[in-house]
Amino acid sequence: MSDRPFFSIVRYDRSCQARAGLLHTAHGTIQTPIFMPVGTQASVKTLSPVDLNDAGAQIILNNTYHLYLRPGAELVRKAGGVQKFSAWNRPILTDSGGYQVFSLSELNRITPEGFHFRSHIDGSRHFFSPEKVVEIQRDLGSNIMMVLDECAPYPCDYRYALKAHQLTIDWARRSRDAFSEIGERHGFIQHQFAIVQGSVYADLRRQSAEALIEMDFPGYAIGGLSVGEPKQAMFEITGLVTALLPGNKPRYLMGVGKPEDLLEGIELGVDMFDCIMPTRNGRNGTAFTSGGQIVIKNAKFREQFAPLDEACNCYTCRTFTRAYLRHLFSAQEVLVLRLISLHNLHFYLGLMGRARQAILQGRYLEFKKDFLAHYHSNRHHAESS
Repeated sequence: MSDRPFFSIVRYDRSCQARAGLLHTAHGTIQTPIFMPVGTQASVKTLSPVDLNDAGAQIILNNTYHLYLRPGAELVRKAGGVQKFSAWNRPILTDSGGYQVFSLSELNRITPEGFHFRSHIDGSRHFFSPEKVVEIQRDLGSNIMMVLDECAPYPCDYRYALKAHQLTIDWARRSRDAFSEIGERHGFIQHQFAIVQGSVYADLRRQSAEALIEMDFPGYAIGGLSVGEPKQAMFEITGLVTALLPGNKPRYLMGVGKPEDLLEGIELGVDMFDCIMPTRNGRNGTAFTSGGQIVIKNAKFREQFAPLDEACNCYTCRTFTRAYLRHLFSAQEVLVLRLISLHNLHFYLGLMGRARQAILQGRYLEFKKDFLAHYHSNRHHAESS
């Protein structure tokens, strides 16, 4: 483990910034580009570790804020770390919880020392400093931990974005120091990522990236996007930041997104993604297919005895019809929540695998064009057929 680099590039696609890499952790090697299913509370909703393995998941995301509040980091540490606690023996990334505090803004107060917040569960008072968040993640035993940052809302004025950027840089420095001072709790190497902030202001993003690069983190995330800004602005900022970040370190675009967004991010040089969309949409009855999205609860599917997606080989598509899935949804049977979530993750992770293969073959842009042409041109057909 210590004799090989944490991250290595296998191949760049010469036509764009897309790259295929390997991310080596104590719980396994991850092939990038990769999508990380979101298991906020050490569980990807409705799905078991067996389901995740079947879908092709290589790494999942857990959340520091939620696990700190319930069941508590100390209990997870006593269990042997979050992998043993949740029976997921592959890599885990933990978000710092900063976004959760941001999204529950009516319950929090930000100071230079950290976040003062109330639990969304019982209203109890808590405090997150950069150092405390590192300690919690050491207890959790995640393979990759994120520093505490302030995610500026959109829209926000330049003064607010500047203040949040400066606070994020200070907290990153404190987090890096704490990471060195607080040792591993579970006998394996953990890695810490910084988060580039700065809202939609190019100069702040540049300053943020440059300051964090100087601190020499093992990996870098692009945060504060997909929070309401125009899609064009999101990708302009993503391209700006990926061009600045070190080419030999992984790049993680946080909270994105739709299949087409993932492909755009890969073209710009992003290696890692996460989003609740495939599982949340699955629980709401929306499936992603090669011909676009379909809403299975619609009456038009009542007598359709074809699978969700003829091109898919997941358990759901091999076994059940659209008509049966619609029946389950109409009857409020919980099985359907699992089945569509499983299909959606299989779709997302399969898309990442095909994107990686296209990069290895030097044909990423051709792959992206073909996928999107089929995905969009067949969308209406998928919903009406």
